[in-house]
Amino acid sequence: MLVLWDAFETIILPRRVTRRFRFARLFYRSTWVAYSALGSYLLSGKRKEGFFSFYGPLSLLALVGLWALGLMIGFACLHWAGGPGLNTPDGQQSFLTDLYLSGTTFFTLGIGDVAPRTTLARLLVVLEAGIGFAFLALIIGYVPPLNQAFSRRETSISLLDARAGSPPTAAEMLLRHSGTDGMEALRELLHEWELWSAEFLEIHLSYPVLAYFRSQHDNQSWLAALTAILDTTSFIVAGVDETCQAQAERTFAIARHAVVDLAIVFDSPPREPDQDRLSPIELSRLRSSLAAAGLMLREGRDADQRLVDLRRTYEPYIYSLCRHFRIHLPPWIHETKQRDNWEMSVWEPPARVLRRRGRGHF
Repeated sequence: MLVLWDAFETIILPRRVTRRFRFARLFYRSTWVAYSALGSYLLSGKRKEGFFSFYGPLSLLALVGLWALGLMIGFACLHWAGGPGLNTPDGQQSFLTDLYLSGTTFFTLGIGDVAPRTTLARLLVVLEAGIGFAFLALIIGYVPPLNQAFSRRETSISLLDARAGSPPTAAEMLLRHSGTDGMEALRELLHEWELWSAEFLEIHLSYPVLAYFRSQHDNQSWLAALTAILDTTSFIVAGVDETCQAQAERTFAIARHAVVDLAIVFDSPPREPDQDRLSPIELSRLRSSLAAAGLMLREGRDADQRLVDLRRTYEPYIYSLCRHFRIHLPPWIHETKQRDNWEMSVWEPPARVLRRRGRGHF
């Protein structure tokens, strides 16, 4: 019953489970700690990121296998507790015989060399066969929606490549939308990410395992994308006099909601970053760049304090999730010029193809 209830909460129940003790939660906490520690100790760079990318799919397969094993052992215990009730080739019955019958029944193999002969044993065989068939059908139906949800999540993250850099940052997003009609394009982008954040929240509350699925590129992740969106919207709300401020407030609200709820799901209490992500010097450099690009900025003590207050509402949760998932916390502004993913390839194109960008244009 514990296995069936845990599988029901994980696969079918479309809401966050607040119960502290769950087999799936215990499994992911223990295995991810060991897996991530092993990867961090043995590997580095892209090899480490590639190693981490295997955990999500492998952990899902392992969890399903443990559920199946738990059901087979549970029904074997019921057969054993019911006393001798099986016809066996050698006429002897042991717990291994009960386990063998449970396994062949669960997977509906129908071999027939061990058969039930009592009413209780027949009832258990029929019950396990039905549960096994339904369990396998649910697992088969569970994988396609999971892959579709992953694809929808990654599509929007990939689109940030040309709009906010790789990895995405608030500085690049604002600079690349500072040209003609830039604020209107940014408002549309923030509206798309308001919808994306709401969908992200609902999907990851229903399928928390998706949070362990890494993006296709090492410098992209759902957490880096959310951080860039939160940084951008908080800066707009605190210090940009433009028409997209109302949209920025709405996007900030739902994105911050998603971050906080994910921190609760993965039991990651907020932690203050080891160092300030946006020092006064970097903030001054960011404002100078944006002012030179033509943005109308609000400056002064009130704007600075407003930005600090907004950052305090989400940065501790972002930092805690980054530590949990072993993801690098993206900066507000890159110290050096970074090339986007679309500009890079195993076979480098001629330098003349890669034109320098200016004021948000290629």
